[in-house]
Amino acid sequence: MLVLTRKLGESIAIDDHIKIVVVSIKGKQVRLGIKAPKETKIHREEVYKAIQDQNEEAAQSDITSLSDLTSDLNKK
Repeated sequence: MLVLTRKLGESIAIDDHIKIVVVSIKGKQVRLGIKAPKETKIHREEVYKAIQDQNEEAAQSDITSLSDLTSDLNKK
């Protein structure tokens, strides 16, 4: 992991298309502004993990449903 130190108003560039700016600092909280192309998905980590969990659950239920269908067809 790359660790950088930035001051208020300073930024970090990622490739040619993403820029992260320190917008404000209040106590232990840092507000970041992110400039990126619209097609770039940006999520807070806890939201990203929730999306992954939901996708895994959906994929698992699809497999179960498919197994049930196959079982039902084999019975006929």
